[in-house]
Amino acid sequence: MMHEVIICEKPKSAEKIASAISSNVKKMKSGKKSYYWEINEKNKKITVLSAVGHLYSLSPKNQRDRVYFDLEWVPAYETQKGLAYVKDYISTIRKFAKNADKYIHACDYDIEGTLIGFNALKYGCGNDSVSNTTRMKFSTLTKKDILAAYENQIDLDVCQVDSGIARHIVDFYFGVNISKSLTEAVRKAKYKFLPLSAGRVQTPTLNILVDREKEIQKFIPEPYWLIKAILENKSEKDDIVADHVEGKIFDKERVDKIFENSQGTDATVDKAKIKETIRKPPIPFNLGGLQSEAHTVFGFSPKRTQTIAQSLYTDGYTSYPRTSSQKLPESLEYNKIFKQLSKNSIFKKHIDALHQKTKPNEGKKTDAAHPAIHPTGIIPKKLDKDYEKIYNLIVYRFISVFAENSKLETLRVDLNVSKEKFFFKRKRISYMGWLNHYPFRKLEDDFFPPLNKGDKLLINDILLEEKETKPPARYNEASLIKELEKRELGTKATRADIIAKLYDRKYISGKKIEVNQLGMNIIDNLKKYCKNLTSEELTRQLEKELEGVMADKITKNKVIQDAKKEVSTILDDINKNTLKIGEGLYNAYQESKIVGKCECGGDLIIRFSPKTKSSFVGCSNYPDCNIIYSLPKGSEVLTNKCEKCNLPMISFGRRKSRQITCLDSKCGVDYTKIKEPEIVGKCPECGENLLKRQGRYGEFIGCSNFPKCKFTSSLEDLEKKLSEKEDKK
Repeated sequence: MMHEVIICEKPKSAEKIASAISSNVKKMKSGKKSYYWEINEKNKKITVLSAVGHLYSLSPKNQRDRVYFDLEWVPAYETQKGLAYVKDYISTIRKFAKNADKYIHACDYDIEGTLIGFNALKYGCGNDSVSNTTRMKFSTLTKKDILAAYENQIDLDVCQVDSGIARHIVDFYFGVNISKSLTEAVRKAKYKFLPLSAGRVQTPTLNILVDREKEIQKFIPEPYWLIKAILENKSEKDDIVADHVEGKIFDKERVDKIFENSQGTDATVDKAKIKETIRKPPIPFNLGGLQSEAHTVFGFSPKRTQTIAQSLYTDGYTSYPRTSSQKLPESLEYNKIFKQLSKNSIFKKHIDALHQKTKPNEGKKTDAAHPAIHPTGIIPKKLDKDYEKIYNLIVYRFISVFAENSKLETLRVDLNVSKEKFFFKRKRISYMGWLNHYPFRKLEDDFFPPLNKGDKLLINDILLEEKETKPPARYNEASLIKELEKRELGTKATRADIIAKLYDRKYISGKKIEVNQLGMNIIDNLKKYCKNLTSEELTRQLEKELEGVMADKITKNKVIQDAKKEVSTILDDINKNTLKIGEGLYNAYQESKIVGKCECGGDLIIRFSPKTKSSFVGCSNYPDCNIIYSLPKGSEVLTNKCEKCNLPMISFGRRKSRQITCLDSKCGVDYTKIKEPEIVGKCPECGENLLKRQGRYGEFIGCSNFPKCKFTSSLEDLEKKLSEKEDKK
């Protein structure tokens, strides 16, 4: 009897693949946590085995080497804590894949998925298995796509395998060796252990944020004036606010002259023109587009969106999310997907209104491996609230790309006020089109006052508004991913992880990303002593070479050797300036831990006790000053100060019942209980009060109707929105 082994990426995928191939499937347990699936047919036995992501990791062959260039693949549980469960999966593959007649690689069709399956075959099933392997290629885990991939197997793409191997080795060379060298520099300079992290893409990403931080710090605000005419509006209760045509005016003499010229007269309509603009439907989501939209609409981090999208794919509800494509090929059979989605009565109303349009509006970007993200047609029975939001976002985007254009009308009214020119604009949707099917866009619905050339409008007031120019905006996670994509740094699958690592290392903080002193100092030191590591050009070049391996234009070994030379140059630069770099990094680390001033004049610093394995706040003048404040487990030191003793406040406890109190437990002030939150406005989503709250990143605005309404905003964003609203008036 022929024995066929199928290697899958995760247990859930393995179960779906096994069930799609045959209805006669047995689920078997091996070890404590590992499962496999058996199919017995007349002349063939099929064993479906699963990995759990990467089963094997790179490790130095000799841990005593000064530089780790000689690497080998070892079981992941040998190099990373908390992966003991991986042992069962490797044992299961070794046990049930041995001496099979044929092997099928059925992991996700991308570089990481290909490498996961390849290593499972090579090190779990034996070298001979690779030469006897075919590949299943699918973009959804639906029965139709799985069967099509099983019945139309393709050759294993060796270039894709080599690209994955090269990428991991190159990233190890940069990340592990350089991080190790920086940590060693601190040890030599200060005899202290300070875990530091650097990387091929991570460091240039941090450099982008540091450059923006320095722009903001160096920014000098410049005063300017806006001149507005407040006009009587007989058609509405609210006045019409018209702006002077010169907009921001930086010359005070010019401002005074305009203000003087505009007094004591009415406004005359010089021109009233309505312009119609066609708005095409949105384009299908790729991963970056989905992450950006989910951040804008729901406030989800890119990492959160990516995790949810991957889960929806694994459950069979949506297509593979790690794609660059903005196109939907006809082979998707749109009508069948619409038919299945129509089983949901809400989706059906939108689909029935599409006027039989069969061609989607598409973007320019393509991906050879996968189409744009789309629903499979399988409707979930029950989803967690956040998962439901992302699923609905994908479904409504899919429907809307097939819909008609929408139309926007813009009214511009030009006014003469004595010798000066003013204008105002109004916008309204004249034809909804695709907007009927995509409930995530703000709809313009301004009233158009009936005005014609020569009409007179009474001026109630002329206002002068003095403002200041603002520094460049800080990046948030979504805008940073867009920036990395624009600069060709990282990949669609890694960008969110890179940003998450910068947060984990405490180099950055806040939703509006701020770089702390440690992050700033790392970049300053590296720029001064080893510029290549912060170089975007080097990272881009290596990325192009890795893509060249995929396209069979350059060998894996050539890319690895090039990376080895670059890392050696960077390490030489660090070694030449070890003590200076180590001292600078340690001092910056100490500064980043300062949370306030002690009564003796020293700095209050967050420290860690190896004995109690807990953090505390102590004085920098120890042992002369032995003041200590304990920190509850999981606590965060906040930027706000206690009104009674001026020490920092801390938050601690579970997420839903988090307490805010003074760092000094003897102070006895519990801000959670005694201080009423400040009301700053009305919620735009439910109309309840907006409250100023305290979070781990400082103050933010939240709805008083939480958890029913989860609207939040930064103080900066709310002030901007209110300012724009005032400008519009």
